[in-house]
Amino acid sequence: MTDAPTVPAFPRIDATITPTVGGRATGVLTVNGVATPFAEASEDDIRRGIVTSVRGIAEQMQRAVRLTTRDRFGSQALAVGPDGTVEALSELDRTDAIAEPAVVPPIAASHGGAAAPIAPAAAVAAVPAASPAVGAPAPTMPSTVAPAPAAVADPPLTRRAARQSFLTREEVEEPATQGMRGTLTRLGIRMSPSEAERLEREWTRLVSQHWPGPRTVAVVNGKGGVGKTMTTICLSSVFARHGGAGVLAWDNNQTRGTLGWSTEQGPHDASILDLLPQVDRLLGTGAQSADLAHFVHHQTRDRYDVLRSKPEVLATQQRFDDTTVDLIHAVAAKFYRLVLIDSGNDETDPMWLRAIERADQIVVPTIGEAKAAESAALLIEGLAERGGHFADLAERAVVVVSAHKHDLAPAELAKISDGFAPLARDVVTVPYDPALGADVLNYGALRASTQRAWLRAGAAVARGL
Repeated sequence: MTDAPTVPAFPRIDATITPTVGGRATGVLTVNGVATPFAEASEDDIRRGIVTSVRGIAEQMQRAVRLTTRDRFGSQALAVGPDGTVEALSELDRTDAIAEPAVVPPIAASHGGAAAPIAPAAAVAAVPAASPAVGAPAPTMPSTVAPAPAAVADPPLTRRAARQSFLTREEVEEPATQGMRGTLTRLGIRMSPSEAERLEREWTRLVSQHWPGPRTVAVVNGKGGVGKTMTTICLSSVFARHGGAGVLAWDNNQTRGTLGWSTEQGPHDASILDLLPQVDRLLGTGAQSADLAHFVHHQTRDRYDVLRSKPEVLATQQRFDDTTVDLIHAVAAKFYRLVLIDSGNDETDPMWLRAIERADQIVVPTIGEAKAAESAALLIEGLAERGGHFADLAERAVVVVSAHKHDLAPAELAKISDGFAPLARDVVTVPYDPALGADVLNYGALRASTQRAWLRAGAAVARGL
């Protein structure tokens, strides 16, 4: 790694790289205030083009020059040589966090300015009682000082006890894969990841873990059109893509639930109506997980399963109650490690209420619109007022605020997000992405920034499981 003082600050060279939008990445290289735009197919192409241009400057200067890069993963100061070598500048690398020293609370000072000594308990004089009558013997005051405990000798340390295990847990951090640091790693210069990449890795670890026993997450909001189905799909994709199989998205809605319309259809058109008559068999000892393939629709790209409702028929033809939820949940909990329940809009529906009772955690989606946000807030407050399990769910709720239109002001989205801070454990915002409105939602078609937001939302949910 090159020391910063060995590379002169002239010329001043800065590069900014913006994320890929619409299939094109853009960047700007600024040399002493003169900007040169770049446009390539990917961010890596932009980085290679910038390094090539800066190398040309270094050849003209006949020495290494400084290059400061900024992208969505952080900033990095580099030295680019005339021969094309690229090294990190140690002094200007501001990406890694610096731990602050611990603050020791000062000892309270006396009026004289010096630190007041602490008097031992035995040295504090007791206040005398009222004077006894003349000639009466003075009463003996019992001691209020507890006797010092007897010193306990530590047992002698034997050679067996002092032996250290040969097995140690030392994890080596993987090098950077993203941003300019990732580009340098691929060029053969091993770089540590930025704090942004480390954070993303921690989110990935959280959504990849498995828990002892099944977990149930209910996605709820009494208002329609606020992204409940979208949230169910995206969270299911995150957990299944990173944590593997065993994730079920369940359309617990008897009034035109659209989860099935927004996901892939399997080689059949089965729904909850087809599953219910087979519950006893599926709960029996002879049932196998592959038997569920007759009733659920596997998502070949996003790796989770969907249990559909039947939106084509009237609600009166598929009127279910809380017992129905219990039966379906028993089957789901037997064969899946994580069940995400997409709900309807009727908070008095027995299916809605039972899903809440069965949930280990709730996710409350809303959009950047006041009425939808108020509905979400009232739901959380209403659950908190009911106490018990409902209040616990409200306390640990995760709110997802999505930008539902491309021209939504960032300040408006931030205002709504900040408003949920006193109500929910975590609040996550999701940027506008036209791919979220596709007829069949494919997680892989989302922008990188949108996928990162849903990964963060999944990590917030995982922390509560």
